[in-house]
Amino acid sequence: MKVTRENLGMHLIEYQLNIIGKTFADVESDEQWNHNNTFTQKQFLEFKAYAIPLIKKVLKCNSKRAITSFEWLNLGFGLRVVPTKEEHENIISNLSSD
Repeated sequence: MKVTRENLGMHLIEYQLNIIGKTFADVESDEQWNHNNTFTQKQFLEFKAYAIPLIKKVLKCNSKRAITSFEWLNLGFGLRVVPTKEEHENIISNLSSD
């Protein structure tokens, strides 16, 4: 299926769910699907690396607008990012050193 302006959002939602091994059909009955399903930081960065160039191409926009569009999509429909134990420990140690 070709990604167009009309189906870009749904394509990106499906893509992020595919990263965690699910489809939209798996989560559509859950009103809190984007809260109840989570990414690792690595999975989120993989999604972001895929999404921004695709947004830029499909919307024919510059990088700044593509990043802003991605951030809006992620704010409304993005999965929660839960840090791994190592990431959590790094965050805590960085906060402690400040």
